Amino acid sequence: MRKNKAIMIGAGLANMAAAVYLIQEGNWSGDKITFYSLDDHGSNDGSPLKDATDEYWNENHPLENQKGYIARGGRMLNYRTYVDLMDLLERVPSVTEENMTAAEDTRDFDAKHRTFDKARLMQGGKGIIDGGHLGFSNKDRMLLTKLIAMPDSEEEKLDNVTIAEYFKDSPTFFETNFWYMWETTFAFRTKSSAQELRRYMHQMIYEFTQIEHLVGVNRTRYNQYESIMLPLINYLKDQGVTIVLDRLVTDWEFKETTMQDEITVTGLHMLNTQTNEEEFVPVDDDTAVIFTNGSITDAATMGDYTTPAVENMDYGAASSLWKKAAERFYNLGNPDKFFADREASEWVSFTLTTKDHLLLNEIARITTQEPGNALNSFLSTTPITPLNQVDVNMSIVVHHQPHFTTQKPNETVIWGYFLYPRRRGEFVDKQYIKMTGKEMAQELIGQLSKVDPGPVNIKEREAEILDSIINNIPVYMPYASALFNNRAKVDRPKVIPKHSTNLAFTGEFVEQPYQMIFTEQSAVRSGEIAAFHFAGIPMSRLVKTPRYDKDLPTLLRAAKKMFE
Repeated sequence: MRKNKAIMIGAGLANMAAAVYLIQEGNWSGDKITFYSLDDHGSNDGSPLKDATDEYWNENHPLENQKGYIARGGRMLNYRTYVDLMDLLERVPSVTEENMTAAEDTRDFDAKHRTFDKARLMQGGKGIIDGGHLGFSNKDRMLLTKLIAMPDSEEEKLDNVTIAEYFKDSPTFFETNFWYMWETTFAFRTKSSAQELRRYMHQMIYEFTQIEHLVGVNRTRYNQYESIMLPLINYLKDQGVTIVLDRLVTDWEFKETTMQDEITVTGLHMLNTQTNEEEFVPVDDDTAVIFTNGSITDAATMGDYTTPAVENMDYGAASSLWKKAAERFYNLGNPDKFFADREASEWVSFTLTTKDHLLLNEIARITTQEPGNALNSFLSTTPITPLNQVDVNMSIVVHHQPHFTTQKPNETVIWGYFLYPRRRGEFVDKQYIKMTGKEMAQELIGQLSKVDPGPVNIKEREAEILDSIINNIPVYMPYASALFNNRAKVDRPKVIPKHSTNLAFTGEFVEQPYQMIFTEQSAVRSGEIAAFHFAGIPMSRLVKTPRYDKDLPTLLRAAKKMFE
């Protein structure tokens, strides 16, 4: 149903994309678009710590040390599949490179800094592991082949089936190098959805032949806020788009109709989080409402070098609003599947800033690779899973430096995460979620010491390394993997729900044919679909999605790799 104005609830990548497409493809004037959001960086964030302290729930411990940088996470790009993202970035100028679009900026940097990870997996007593040997049994191969061969029309057979349940007859699958790399590259867990794993196997099938080196990974020049989000924000502001921050949309007003399945938004209740005043925004018949209905960084909490992040039990801002809509209309999904099981979705991450390159150089020496290539995952030497199996303790991403435009010449920024925050450290005898920034740094040094080839072990330089740390910020994210939670296809609303006259859903908690979530690709495409719908643009003009799962040479290479 064509509209001429839009209200965006949430200012993440998906809604930013929708606004760009409304302006460029729908020929809308920017002043017809208004954003209401708590912040404007979405999940692709990165900033000096002092600029981010008010955006985190940390009232139990006001941060005294506000030096250094913070990044709740950064996602790896892939040009081959992220076709909608690259189309979007071609439409806006870079904020750091003159006379380049944001896409040209990224391609230019990536061409000069190709990824080749030499130390994807490491383990005490073994050092760097040859991840090229995936480690499958014949049963594993059969089950994976069955998953890859499953057509889209049969995907619902995997409704409410976890990855653990799918591989229940071959539990040794979770002890393969393939699983260690796949779970930490994409953040799958054994409790995650087998249906979502199938989509990844379909869309990322070519990664079979190169996952141990991540050569298919493309990276932005700087953190993804400065290289992706800020170009979009600046472009939209230049076009006259209004972005209203510090607004928490708390409830809906819907049109009362005889047929209770008609979805028409007539107003929005919101809270000004700076003044604590309640506000109401009416929605007229000519206005679309485009809503990002969940955020993996909702309810995130932040600690510092001497204090752990305190757990926030909030259900989440975006998901709470989604739940209110879903309680009224029967076809808007089930947010509890994603936001009521923290055991399946929580992470804890850290952003470590140092005043020199000592730690960076030690990591480069141990991993035998330059910064910018690495996603290093450390395997335990003893069983740590409920199945009494070895698994990854922690992972780190060593960025090309500088990762932020405001870094001083000698500063280093490293990001890392613990996929299972209730597990205990091997060098700091605490659950990861209860560790301070200093203790997480000590745990990292300990893990590096187990795989250090010498002659001088990094552990001997621990005091010197700790003295070099400006700050290390732990961030607890209860919903970081929520988008992978076990579910059925009907548990996520479609971008344009049936019987909706003016409401669209965008982001990582919407159902789109074939698309895999937790990618900038799926986020951008959801915004593109919403924009095309309300601007009256035929869906045939959407960016074409490649289907590598139907490409015979790609499938043959993957099959060959399974037996290596």
